[in-house]
This record gives sequence, structure tokens and C-alpha cells, in this order.
Amino acid sequence: MAMQSPFFGKRESDTLNSRNLSSGATPLNSGRAPQTHNAQGEVNPAMQAAQAVQAAVAPRAETKGEGGSKLTVGPNIKLKGVEITDCDTLVVEGTVEATMDSRVIEISERGAFKGSAEIDIAEIHGEFDGNLTVRQKLVIHSSGRVTGKIRYGKLIIEEGGQLAGEIECAPAARLNPATRQGIQAAA
Repeated sequence: MAMQSPFFGKRESDTLNSRNLSSGATPLNSGRAPQTHNAQGEVNPAMQAAQAVQAAVAPRAETKGEGGSKLTVGPNIKLKGVEITDCDTLVVEGTVEATMDSRVIEISERGAFKGSAEIDIAEIHGEFDGNLTVRQKLVIHSSGRVTGKIRYGKLIIEEGGQLAGEIECAPAARLNPATRQGIQAAA
């Protein structure tokens, strides 16, 4: 016969709120700012932990007025089979397999991107594999490795950085679709 957990049926939020109320702290859903100290002035570790969780779960996307939208794929996260659009900055700390058209991509040392990207500026500390079109500046840092079909406007490679594949330097006018359309309209 299966053993039933003694906590079966209890809700975690009720348990957390009852502990917080007994220690003098304000419950998370009370509408007031939670207190990290009890009535005796002692630090309430349960409330500090709850605040840390809330801060960690808070959305990382910024509004366009504050520097544009930003998507961060954190460490140990794998994002696969997506199309990323309307994202000003993509920060890759985990693994991404996607197609994207954006303004900036930043790949951390442990980050990896596989797929196709058309962007303005690329900062590569980790790995990129696939089709990469950088309209303005491609920076490969000492720990960075870029492979595949690469087109760029300007290129900076730190000592130790790696670049391999089909590589083409193209003027920004050739890489930027809006500029191409403007040139064709003027002709």
C-alpha cells in the first residue's frame, strides 16, 4: 500500500503566511510592503527568502523607453525552435536554437546560439554556429567562437577569438535592408 505524505492537502502559501504572521511579518499578499524584521527587530529569514524569490522571478524585460526590450536566456536554460522578433537585445547565458532579427546579441562565455541571426551589433564571448549577418559591428572576444556563414560590416577579434566558415565583409549599405530600399528608390 502506498504511503501518503503527511503534508498532502496542505497549501504552501497558507503555511508560509501563518509562519510570517506568527513572527510579526506582513503576508506577501496584504498590499503593504513586506517587513524583513519582526517586532523585536530581529531579521526574519522567511521574509528575506520570499523577497529574494520575488526579485529573481521579476521580469527582466525593460520597456522601450528605458533602452529597449531585452530578453535574457539564463544559465542552464535551453530555448529551442523559436523565432525571436521585436527584441532589441538578446543576452544568451544558456543555449538558444532560433532564428532572430534584432538589434544586439550578447553571448556570454558559457552561452551558445545555434541558428540564424540578422542583427546590428554582436558581442560574442561564447559560441555562435549558423548564419550570422551583422549589419554594423561583430566583436569576437578571446573566449568567443563563431562558425558558419558570416557576413559583417566591421570586425573585431581579440587574441584567442575564433572565426571559421564562409566569411564575407560587406559594407553596411549592402547589409541593411532599409538602406538598400532607399538606394533603389533614389535611382
